[in-house]
Amino acid sequence: MNELPRLRKHQEAILRQYRSGMMGISAVPGSGKTYTLSYLAANLIQAGLEDDQEILVVTLVNSAVDNFYRRVGDFLEHRGAIPVLGYRVRTLHGLAHDIIRERPELAGLENQFTICDEREAADILDDCIHAWFRSNSDRMDDYLAETLEESRKAYVKKEQLPLLLRDMAGNFIRYAKDYRASPEKLAENLSQLPVPLPLAEFGTAIYSNYQRALAYRGAVDFDDLIRLSLQILESDEDFLQRLRRRWPFILEDEAQDSSKLQEEILSILSGPTGNWVRVGDPNQAIYETFTTANPLYLRAFFTKPNVQKFDLPSSSRSTQSIIHLANQLINWTMHEHPLEPVREALQTPFIQPVEPGENPPNPEDNPLGIHLVDRKQTPEEEVSFVVRSLERWLPEHPKTTVSILAPRNQRAFDLVDALRRKNIPYNDDLLRSSTSTRTSAGALTYILRYLSDPQSSQKLASVFKVWRREDRKDAKLNKRDEQIAESIRKCKNLETYLYPHFDVDWLKDLSGQDPDSTIIDILSNFRDLINRWHAAVLLPIDQLILTLAQDIFTQPADLAIAQKLASLLKQTHSFHRDWHLPELTEELAIIAKNERRFLGFSNDESGFDPNLYQGKVVVATIHKAKGLEWDRVYLMSVNNYDFPSGSIYDTYMSEKWYFRERLNLDAEALAQLDILIDQSTTDWYEEGKATAKARLNYIRERLRLLYVGITRAKQELIITWNTGRRGDAKEALPLIYLTDFWQQFLVKRTKEE
Repeated sequence: MNELPRLRKHQEAILRQYRSGMMGISAVPGSGKTYTLSYLAANLIQAGLEDDQEILVVTLVNSAVDNFYRRVGDFLEHRGAIPVLGYRVRTLHGLAHDIIRERPELAGLENQFTICDEREAADILDDCIHAWFRSNSDRMDDYLAETLEESRKAYVKKEQLPLLLRDMAGNFIRYAKDYRASPEKLAENLSQLPVPLPLAEFGTAIYSNYQRALAYRGAVDFDDLIRLSLQILESDEDFLQRLRRRWPFILEDEAQDSSKLQEEILSILSGPTGNWVRVGDPNQAIYETFTTANPLYLRAFFTKPNVQKFDLPSSSRSTQSIIHLANQLINWTMHEHPLEPVREALQTPFIQPVEPGENPPNPEDNPLGIHLVDRKQTPEEEVSFVVRSLERWLPEHPKTTVSILAPRNQRAFDLVDALRRKNIPYNDDLLRSSTSTRTSAGALTYILRYLSDPQSSQKLASVFKVWRREDRKDAKLNKRDEQIAESIRKCKNLETYLYPHFDVDWLKDLSGQDPDSTIIDILSNFRDLINRWHAAVLLPIDQLILTLAQDIFTQPADLAIAQKLASLLKQTHSFHRDWHLPELTEELAIIAKNERRFLGFSNDESGFDPNLYQGKVVVATIHKAKGLEWDRVYLMSVNNYDFPSGSIYDTYMSEKWYFRERLNLDAEALAQLDILIDQSTTDWYEEGKATAKARLNYIRERLRLLYVGITRAKQELIITWNTGRRGDAKEALPLIYLTDFWQQFLVKRTKEE
């Protein structure tokens, strides 16, 4: 068995110190926080748990769920323990779903409640917006710029405003749920206000209609899961105590991205004197624009008197030069950023290289591997510059990983088009979503549904189509299979097909009607397969899943997914001993419908390994690249539009040209929501203040996004900027500073040498 890597000094200190209680760990990029947290989970499991207890690990995205399962399992197996017992890994949505499934009645839900996935929820929201807009098309006119000509105003109201209002309403609803404010309560508070708040009225109206549409479907959305799970925990003390016993330790990863409700849920689960370890890096909090997350929650946790505070400052990811550059961005932000209110956007600890003798070591330093290109380029020229650079570099580095990171999707798609035109090998998986997990889960669901109801000709016909699904690529074969499936569907007594007697054999009768022997052979082979599956029904659910998978899947990826599904259903059955095949089948159906996307079984956020794409250019947004690393990184569009700093010439994508005074209507709506939620506040809504505050928050987040982009690079880093679509964008202020700093550093280094 391979030896595990030795712990670094700071990792060892944490693992040696922690036995119980609350701990906060600030971990820099590449510090091995997942390794440390997984090691800690294995230590706690081996220290002794009851048979009905687990270590609960809560993480941010689905790929991390699988990563933790693998890491903890490896540690346990290395120590001779059973690798699949004693721990549960969940995203917050997955944890909330587990809680609700045990006591749905406390949330006012049926046992088989439905979860609207993001696409269906977006469709409902679209319907609500269009219905509102048909009756209220002039309600937003007061916010439009007075200088808009009638033709431009008509264009904005038809093409721009509905999309913006949809996003604005989605954020309004998300924040309202994070503060557990119902539409009924908001409407009541609106009626008591001394003056109207039109944006809050709009948001509340859409919120009411949206929730009504969910209720009509008997459904909840992902945000409801969080809110309702906390409601359950607060309403049943006995249930809460059982969960606290089940999960005596809670380990939280990526805690810088916690929301208010996430912190409340994990706090109540751990209890006032519980065991709760929170690991994160506030410098990598880059999701505030899209979610209700805020790094201030973790920073406040670090300062609590009953919390042990540790740093993981050592990173082996990057060269000393790249580390030096990242640290300079922190230092400049903390001490020299022209806007004092955003100087806390990045904070210490600075990144440290690993100490001599620690493994793995940092890559060999190469100061000349950093290129901060201050050349003024149009967007098209910037793309050409990067593509030409790759054309020269790639042939000489076929075993090296490389990525192009852009701040926005559209910029990344422009790069993909340019690479395609030049026949440069690339991968854009991080820009797209895959449905392979849902397809695999769906195939198994069809089979299990039939095995739960073996007299159903309809369900057996569906299973046949699953079995022959590869034929769908050929129109002729697919048409033949449809005809065969229809024949099975018309079979009134399946026993005459599956278990024929000497005088009653449906297949024999069919062969007399159809001269095509190929069809008879297919049906005969299918019958043998079904008979084998009938015999396997007595196996435990995980073994049944694996048996079916071996018969219908040939691709390693599908078989790997089946392994994960089998493990999940086995774990689910351990907590629901009264569940039989029908209930377990419906649990699998939830995954197939993407309702448990958040459990780590969707490739929307699947684990991505850059090492599988050596010699190919991986194109991604910086957000999607978080947690990943490449030997060479191109960081693009570092201008004052994508990375503003509060200068007078900066513009902000959230401040639309067609609104008066460039108001950020999204921020203004949330500020009005704050008034509705807390009517005791003496700080009454003042138009424009929220827009100014949102600018500061956005500047903070973009500084952290730049930091994340820089720290994706292991050996070489190239940063470029462009003048934007209108040609008036300028080089981002932090890039100007870093360029000047790096030029001076190289000059000084040359003199010293």
